[in-house]
Amino acid sequence: MKRNIHYLEYIYCHLLIIFLLGRIGFILNNRCVHQLSFVDAFGACWRGFVGHDLMVAAMLLAVPWLVGLLALRRPSLQLRAWLAPYYIVMGLVVSAIIVADAVMYEYWQFKLGMVVLSYAASPEGATNSVSFSYILVRVVTFLLLALWTIVPSIMLTPKKLPSGHSERLWMRNISIIWIFLIVSGFCFMHEGDVYGNPRALLANHAAVNPVYAFASSVRFTDNYAKRYDYLPEEERADLFQGLYPEPADDIQDTLLTSQRPDILLVFIEGFGSRFVKELGGLPDVAPGWSRHIPQGIFWENYYSNSFRTDRGTVSAFCGWLSYTDIGLMKQREFHPALPSLARSLEREGYETSYIYGGAMTNMGKQQYLEDMNFAHLYDNTAFTLEQKSGGWGVNDSTALQKACELISNWKDGHHFLVAQTLSSHEPWDVPYHRLEDEKLNAFAYTDYSIACMVDSLRQLPQWDNLLVIMIPDHGFLYKQSYDDPGFFHAPMLWMGGAIREPRKMDILMNQSDIPATLLSQMGIRHDEYPWSRNVLSKTYTYPFVYCNYPAGLLFTDNTGTSIYDISGDVTIVEQPADDGLRVRRAKAILQTSYDQLDEMKIIRRNR
Repeated sequence: MKRNIHYLEYIYCHLLIIFLLGRIGFILNNRCVHQLSFVDAFGACWRGFVGHDLMVAAMLLAVPWLVGLLALRRPSLQLRAWLAPYYIVMGLVVSAIIVADAVMYEYWQFKLGMVVLSYAASPEGATNSVSFSYILVRVVTFLLLALWTIVPSIMLTPKKLPSGHSERLWMRNISIIWIFLIVSGFCFMHEGDVYGNPRALLANHAAVNPVYAFASSVRFTDNYAKRYDYLPEEERADLFQGLYPEPADDIQDTLLTSQRPDILLVFIEGFGSRFVKELGGLPDVAPGWSRHIPQGIFWENYYSNSFRTDRGTVSAFCGWLSYTDIGLMKQREFHPALPSLARSLEREGYETSYIYGGAMTNMGKQQYLEDMNFAHLYDNTAFTLEQKSGGWGVNDSTALQKACELISNWKDGHHFLVAQTLSSHEPWDVPYHRLEDEKLNAFAYTDYSIACMVDSLRQLPQWDNLLVIMIPDHGFLYKQSYDDPGFFHAPMLWMGGAIREPRKMDILMNQSDIPATLLSQMGIRHDEYPWSRNVLSKTYTYPFVYCNYPAGLLFTDNTGTSIYDISGDVTIVEQPADDGLRVRRAKAILQTSYDQLDEMKIIRRNR
């Protein structure tokens, strides 16, 4: 009889055990990211237990509690039969979130949120990156955890509840506790409540209950401005003023010998400063970069805007800021309002092309490129079956050789070609074996492939009027985390016969500044690029960089660097310490960028 009355407590304890095991699994699965000491792991488990798990478990049992109240008044109600469907759904959802959070953290290093759904809609990204056995083990783990969550919950629930004064008294007392836990969870719980040391990201993220983290990322409004309503409007406008100056025609520095060079932009997968010795990165990974840097214009303080290819693509080719939880490459309804480097060059008589050795169906790439006015698209269908050897399609050496062939056929007119690489990506399967570390070896292979392409281009007559721009789409987390500014710091090199002279540029700039800076060098106006700054203009008086990822923001200026954790509402890097001005400016930019989305949405509706 007592067991029948106390079934909620038993299931409650069962869920707490599930959360504890999930947290231990999270820590063990991500030892490759950071190995926590026993003390740090215990601290993460304890903070998560008292800070999140107690209330999340109570919220998950709100439905059984309410049905139990009903069952006390209707003794004939089949309680287990009523609640079994709920337990099944709850078990599947909770288990999927716990397993996906532990697995994806290794690659993303932030808690699982709604942002994952935009990538889940393109499953080829996951299937191309890992082996079948890897996926199978994770699926089996999910199914076992789901069964372990569902079956005891069903069996611990009585078929019927007894009725009587003592049972009602017990339910009244337990109701007070349940209401307190549920209300506390909804109104007061916050991710930062379980953070210990702001710099200990893995321990902090391990403490955050994954179900809570996922649920808190769900947006119930399409009002983008409300997502990050940090600052009052007057303060936001004051902080934002002057950060993105109005376009100007003046050029302080002329880098090119011709205003109408042919342009090859090499868009390199994941190639952050971590792999370039000249930027403080690992030695011997990119000797090609080291050889070519003295021969070109090397931008030493260039930063990618975001953490994924779809975000970096929009930043580079639209001069647009990235967003923490929205990828504009897939949001086709916004495309008409986006400026486009390809479109700007097309208006000047340029033939525009894009070559990528993988499938352009991933993340809506093909539709985006077509909407941006890339006239000629070449993907894996442009190659023979024998040439398709990599996990993602055609390896870099083959794809870049194709780019060389296209350039060798350029004769009349002006040309703009983007060549995107893909081999420096999971599963690291490349036809090259110089370094023992498979990840570093894949990056070394991409570097080797680019160096071979540049050497071949030098032999062509097209080299004399060619501008080669080499940039990555984003960085890669190789033995580092987002509290390392080096993730966003990236190499950019301008080469070719069209550059005036080799040199080094130390000015701070973002990936989104490429369109305005390049177009200005070509004597082309860039008024339609509100987020792209000509960094060689006299109006660029306050150099800074702004970067983001789903869980945080980076802001760097001449005073130092700050990194702000959005989820925890805490500054995790402040080098050197300031009065918080850098973080407030980053918040103002984030808030303004989301306001801009609402304006774009209104314009779209009025058309």
